[in-house]
Amino acid sequence: MEYLDIFTNIFLIMSLGWYLITNLQWYNYKIQRVILKHHKQQWHIVYFITPFVLFYLLDGFYFYIYFYMLYLTSFVIWNKNLDKPLVLTSRVKRFLIALLFITFVVDGLCVLSDGCSLGVFVPLFLAWGISTIIEKIFFISFKHKAKKRLQTINGLKTIAITASYGKTSIKNYLYQVLSKKFNVYMTPRSVNTIGGIVKDVNDDLPLETEIYIAEAGARVKGDIEEISLFLEHQYAIIGSVGEQHIEYFKTLDNIINAKMEILKSPRLKHGFVHDSVPILEYDTITKFPSGLEIIKSDLDGIWFDVEVNGKIEHFHSPVLGSFNAINLTAVVLIASKLGMNTDEIKLALHNLKPVAHRLHLSKAGGKIIIDDSFNGNLEGMLEAIKISSTYSGRKVIVTPGLVESTMEANVKLAHAIDEVFDFVIITGKLNAKLLQKTITKTAVLMLDNKQQLEESLIEHTNMGDLVLFANDAPNFI
Repeated sequence: MEYLDIFTNIFLIMSLGWYLITNLQWYNYKIQRVILKHHKQQWHIVYFITPFVLFYLLDGFYFYIYFYMLYLTSFVIWNKNLDKPLVLTSRVKRFLIALLFITFVVDGLCVLSDGCSLGVFVPLFLAWGISTIIEKIFFISFKHKAKKRLQTINGLKTIAITASYGKTSIKNYLYQVLSKKFNVYMTPRSVNTIGGIVKDVNDDLPLETEIYIAEAGARVKGDIEEISLFLEHQYAIIGSVGEQHIEYFKTLDNIINAKMEILKSPRLKHGFVHDSVPILEYDTITKFPSGLEIIKSDLDGIWFDVEVNGKIEHFHSPVLGSFNAINLTAVVLIASKLGMNTDEIKLALHNLKPVAHRLHLSKAGGKIIIDDSFNGNLEGMLEAIKISSTYSGRKVIVTPGLVESTMEANVKLAHAIDEVFDFVIITGKLNAKLLQKTITKTAVLMLDNKQQLEESLIEHTNMGDLVLFANDAPNFI
């Protein structure tokens, strides 16, 4: 057996392993989601299936030409162009080390035995299987440690938040308001899985915290229930529920039932539930936004009235989007429940800072920029379009459309875009054909690669333009 065969075999397996673990990281380490839910199945064919098959079909010389001249070149370029490249976490390192070790062992046994041919499947399968078992064992230990840590914080009040959309905004706004009176800590960024929450509790939750705010997300039934049983939160918020992630849950009823799992905390004292959730009236449940009246919403913020403790109160916040009045209603109600008076809440709302990448208004290069790139639901995107329509100058939108949603929702979005904007830049192929077909009045530019975006903005926007970044999907979508 030639050394080049062994070297090539090791290099191929590690390349396939790198591709596999990259995709697993994107899809929360769920192999079934990588196989069945991936938005670019052609990548599987080019970077995994084809080299796997050709390894067994081609003679050594021809495979060397394919592997070193074609595959590796394209694979390196693919990795370089990813906007969400592989993060070398401890879990990833353990997988890659296990894969390399198993590959050396298998190849070594083949060298020492007669009639053994080098393989690819066995090392990959063993590394994935062993890694999965190890991570489950580690997670049980990490989860137990995090549970103990939560229990050591005397008097800790925990608030869990879920919604189809808006939960990260509610979390950030609630954090800012409650921080005016309490020592508050919240899960960072969009951390909303049981694994992310466990890691956050172990690594970052301060022991002097009075109120812990956690965000809970779901891809399958039981995800939020697991979070609820772990946190045992006293307060829960269920925000707006709609058809976001419909491809995972199939029906709206399934989505609603998944969100309602947040009420299964064994220590729940009170829940604040959006009117979109059909739940019976209980003393421990407050429905919102009953009594909300939105007075005004424009590029300077929102003005709205809410009933608090039987009295209509007037509020203003500089954050954009009338739908945020709904999110802020939940914030007002729970802040009041936790002991803040109305004047304290009003002052906190008046000084709210916008959440990054969610209707965040700024100016750059003489242009008005609305960064709504982390907003991926129809209601929010339509609101961003509505706000943009109040601007009298030229308007440009940059969007991939809606991800993990329905064709009907994307058609509705396209019609709204067509009525307001002067120029549309579509990023990615996911909804490109549908959007191009539906948008008939407005000039459209299609970008296959988001790396072209900066040049396109320079070429197609001018000083005085309003530019809306509506949703942003990573290029694996």
